[in-house]
Amino acid sequence: MSENNKAILEAANAAIAEGNHEGFLSFCTDDTKWIFLGDKILNGKEAVRQWMATKYVEPPLNIVTNLIAEGDFVMALGDLTIKDKDGKGTDYSYCDIWRFRGGKMVELRAFVIKTEVKAETSSAV
Repeated sequence: MSENNKAILEAANAAIAEGNHEGFLSFCTDDTKWIFLGDKILNGKEAVRQWMATKYVEPPLNIVTNLIAEGDFVMALGDLTIKDKDGKGTDYSYCDIWRFRGGKMVELRAFVIKTEVKAETSSAV
């Protein structure tokens, strides 16, 4: 199941990279819950859809450095650049913990910090 969940997250991320919000949302449950620790909580697919429409004006650059899966959870570690409506990019580092139910993403706990410099990627910890 863990490897299947990783493949689902990779496919969902590929949809986002193509600017296909609905394709991404097809991998989420209707009652999906996104928790951005210290910031906001989005309840339900419609709330996520509205958030994506304002935050992902153009597809974000998402570099996943590690995907770790166990049971119903997949943890993604990486760096993200999101451009605003004026084309100005903002860089972030993140750790997303996704919980799956029935082959779909039901919950996200996102630890996201704005970075001034892009992090170096390394497979060594």
